[in-house]
Amino acid sequence: MKKDKKDIKKVVLAYSGGLDTSIIIPWLKENYNNCEVVAVSGDVGQGTELDGLEEKAKATGASKLYVLDLKKDFVENYIFPTLKFGAKYEDYLLGTSFARPCIAKALADIAIKEGADAICHGCTGKGNDQVRFELTLKALCPDMAIIAPWREWDIKSRDEEIDYAEAHHIPLKINRETNYSKDKNLWHLSHEGLDLESPANEPQYNKPGFLELGISPEQAPDKPTYVTIHFEKGIPTAVDGKEMGAVELVEYLNKLGGENGIGLLDIVENRLVGMKDRGVYETPGGTILYKAHEVLETLTLDKLTAHKKRELAITFGELVYDGQWFSPLRKALSAFVTSTQEHVTGKVRLELYKGNLINAGVWSPFSLYREDIATFAAGGDYKQSDATGFISIYGLPTKVQAIVNSEKEGE
Repeated sequence: MKKDKKDIKKVVLAYSGGLDTSIIIPWLKENYNNCEVVAVSGDVGQGTELDGLEEKAKATGASKLYVLDLKKDFVENYIFPTLKFGAKYEDYLLGTSFARPCIAKALADIAIKEGADAICHGCTGKGNDQVRFELTLKALCPDMAIIAPWREWDIKSRDEEIDYAEAHHIPLKINRETNYSKDKNLWHLSHEGLDLESPANEPQYNKPGFLELGISPEQAPDKPTYVTIHFEKGIPTAVDGKEMGAVELVEYLNKLGGENGIGLLDIVENRLVGMKDRGVYETPGGTILYKAHEVLETLTLDKLTAHKKRELAITFGELVYDGQWFSPLRKALSAFVTSTQEHVTGKVRLELYKGNLINAGVWSPFSLYREDIATFAAGGDYKQSDATGFISIYGLPTKVQAIVNSEKEGE
């Protein structure tokens, strides 16, 4: 919804305290009639990035700051439904993608509570996040005005943002040399910009301070670590026999995976807005969970369901990446995948070694694998002679096609 600037008196801002949102508060007050700015930070596992935010937000002009603990909601209602599908986007495990609707939903709730005239975000006009935020807001508060400074102001680069911050005496935690664009949450950490903008440049994995959630495979221990993960209906519930809540479980696997160099991804992906973009991702715990869940499904899903689920996982991943979390199709697909997970219960053992995940055993009370049928030993319940009739019927279309081709060639 479009509103005249003069009618906007109170704005709710998605606030991280990073470069973009740090300068947006004074910019809003300068360009929107000295409006009241209510800052909202959604805690989806940024950790120390949230330290000192209230003081900083108020010092730059915000009237108040909400810090909302969204971690449990994030894992249980966004991460785990996506994990159950095994959905990715071009190998990317969607760390930023499903965090945005979680945060945007909280923004909508606060904006309605505060009686705000508009919601503002700091997403660049060249990125995917602007779409993810705004589609969520259109779904949950369709009459709310949206302000996107990157589509309005004259600032063209992160260097110019730093210039603006310095001119307005806004303290920053970065400088021009360490100015990677990063997004951190409970699930992952992304790195973009600077030397990574050239796909020809190798990421500096071994450079101190580059990786934050773990270490490089070269720096990982020379002996393997084993981990056993238990699932109930597709949801991880315990590690090495210890039951854990959703947040604790992801945090624990992040630590374990990070220590063994697990979960590094360097890709050039196709952004929703039309361009290709290079990103380097750290997703240690998520990579372990995706692998373990995939292994368990090899035991518990029938062929037709497994193959169709794999096809639909591409669509689900695209919906999440493209900001369509609250679309009817995403909800329908989630209902489908919940049905497929009815018997995805059991435990998976993995070997973690220098960035690699190696299968080390899988068990399920609903296993469709029958040793007495699959065995290569003498006996068993499988009658090999039955294959003759099966191949005859199954191969009939191939045989008929060959006969027809032969007859046509002889004419």
